[in-house]
Formats: sequence, C-alpha cells, structure tokens
Amino acid sequence: MMLAPTINIEDYSYDLPPERIAQHPLPERDASRLLCWIDGDIKEDRFRNIAGYLPPGSLMVFNDTRVIRARLLFQKTSGTQVEVFCLEPLEPTREVNQAFQQKEPVTWKCLIGNARRWKSGMLEKQVDISGHKITLHAGRMQDLGDGTFAVAFSWQPSGISFGEVLEGAGRIPLPPYITREDIPADLLRYQTIYARQKGSVAAPTAGLHFTPTVMDTLSIRNILQEQVTLHIGLGTFRPVTSTDLSQHLMHQEQIVVQARTIRQLLQHLHKPVIAVGTTSVRTLESLYWLGLKQLTMPELNHAEIGQWDPYTLPDNQPVSASTALEALLRMMERSGLTQLTAITKLMIVPGYRFRIIHGMITNFHQPRSTLLLLIAAYLGNSWKDIYRYALGNGFRFLSYGDSCLFLHDQCT
Repeated sequence: MMLAPTINIEDYSYDLPPERIAQHPLPERDASRLLCWIDGDIKEDRFRNIAGYLPPGSLMVFNDTRVIRARLLFQKTSGTQVEVFCLEPLEPTREVNQAFQQKEPVTWKCLIGNARRWKSGMLEKQVDISGHKITLHAGRMQDLGDGTFAVAFSWQPSGISFGEVLEGAGRIPLPPYITREDIPADLLRYQTIYARQKGSVAAPTAGLHFTPTVMDTLSIRNILQEQVTLHIGLGTFRPVTSTDLSQHLMHQEQIVVQARTIRQLLQHLHKPVIAVGTTSVRTLESLYWLGLKQLTMPELNHAEIGQWDPYTLPDNQPVSASTALEALLRMMERSGLTQLTAITKLMIVPGYRFRIIHGMITNFHQPRSTLLLLIAAYLGNSWKDIYRYALGNGFRFLSYGDSCLFLHDQCT
C-alpha cells in the first residue's frame, strides 16, 4: 500500500489579487477564454472552440447536479435577520433526491448566520409558491459540533415538497469570494445548461461555459457525452489551513452513477475519458476505488470512499480500471440496481495515479485548496507555469472566471 503523502501546503499557494476574481459571468457563456495545456504546450482560445482541441472519439463526462436555492433569510420579530444555509438532509432520509420530495417536516444540516441571536424559538417566513401562500417554519435543534446545526423545517399547508419550498423561499448560494449580493441573473448563470439533479450548494463551474452550440460541436467531432452526479458541498470552498495535510478533513459528498454510464466507461477506457470539472474527476476516480473495495472487501455493505483510501488500500496486486468497474457492475446486477449511490471523501493530491480519467476541463482554483492539489496531481509542477501564465495574461479566476483544458500527449 502507499502511504498518505507528505505535502507542504505552502507549495500550493500563489498570490491571487482580488481584482482577478470574476464577480460576474460574461454576457455569453462560451465567450470565456480557454487556456489549453497539452503536455507542456500552452495555447489560448475562446471556449466555444474547445471541440477542436479534443481527440475525436473521446468520452466527455459531465456532472449534472443542480444548485439548490440553499439560502433562507428569516427575520425575527425583533427585526434581527437570521440566515439558514441548507447543506445536506438528515431526516427522514439522507438520500438527496428523496429529501427534496418530502411533503412532511424535514431536518437538515445547516449553517446559521447570526446564530448567537437565535438560541431558541421558531423562525417564520411567508412564501408565495405558484400563487399559493405558504408559511415556512424553522426550529433550531442540536449543535452538530462542526460549526453546523440541525434545523427542523415544517410548512403549511402541506402537500408540496421541500424542494418546491426551497425553490420558492430560497436564494442562490454564490461562493464566499463573490462579494456582491445575488441577482436574478444568477439563478440562470450559476447553473449549467445540463443541470438536472437537485442537491448542490455550489455549481460545477467548469460546466458553466457550455452552450447548446458547443454541445453540437462535440457531437460533430464524434465526442460522446455521459453524465454523473456529485452533489457539491460547502466544503469545496474550505482551504487547507494545516501545514500537515493529514490533519485536513475532506468533506463528504454524495455521488450517483447509472449502470449504463459505467458500461460506457468500460468501452472507452482505451480512448480518452475527459472529465468536465474536478467534481467529475473525483466521481470517476471514486468508481475505481469502489470497485477495488468490492474485490478486496466484498463483505462491506455500504459504499463509501475515505479521503485516504487510495493511499492505504492494499495494492500488492494492481487492479486494472476495467476489472474494478466490472466488479461494480456485478455487484449492482446482484442487487438489482440500475444506479449506484455512494459517498466519497476522495482527496486527490500530488502522487496520486489516475485510473479512469485522461484529461480534464476546469476553472482556475483558489490557493491552498484541495482543488488546486487535484490539478497538481495531474499536471505536476506545470500547474505553476499555467497559473503564472494566466495571471500574467489577464485570465479571470474562480467560479465565474475563465476555463482550462488539460491533456497529456498520449490523449491526442
């Protein structure tokens, strides 16, 4: 087995001036700039031309999660404003899609803004949903000990789902580095055009550049498209604060992958598999480790990947990607499953060997972040050259910023 790598997080920091952080999207999604890195060679273009840089016959994998309106603003009778930020469901189910369909009271893990002003009692909010007046109540429950709280929600009249309640009452959760208030345009632009599965509190931002026209150009070049789902948590914005990487706790996120997608992957492992966004990277690589666990620990009845599993699971007899994916499919067939639902905390850092993906599309990431560590795992020290070039040539950074394509020569 490999050991968890020793990494100095200071080696993955850089100076990001605030003015380089995009506060608004461009008027046209595919007008964003594209930095192409192909085995050390850097080129510039516009995102709308990305298909020309992709090998024909590639399989491109998108994260189809949909950002929920997770921010609920309440006003106490005293006039004090309290923000309740919904992170993930707790009761009566932790499965995200089922949680949104609930028409009875639910409990969610939440952040609370102005928590010291709301120790007890019920918060109330009037909401108009499709012409119907709804009263939403929130009750603070236990402190979960990690800066979050369990909050119970109920609403009257009943008969509508909690997903509908959030759509009518909530606000879009822009990242903390976007320092303005959300505006109506963000409801559309902080969402990919292919978003389907509700559950994220942050957008898979590499996908924000895609348009129907770009999708058509992919098809023309015989680039196949598949979807996976990873519901993004707020932990994606949490920087690594400890110099000892082993002390950083990776957030857990739910993934959902269809059996047909795993079959497509099996058929295309000999061709480039290109992940759109770091969330798609983590989902696809998690499939490998889930398959390995099926082979080496079949007695486990739960599907979960820990952050250090790639560095601690036995690998005396290396398992190929096809063998791991086939093991997953056999397990699903035995259980009568057409889709796999699992939890991943996978942390990809320099030293990691990618099993499934061959290339990736992504935005520029924050200093000292787990996302920057992931791209450094793929690029090696070349990430420094890329970021130095982007900073020196006016690229826009982070969620509403510009895009990158990373490919090694053997992919082209």
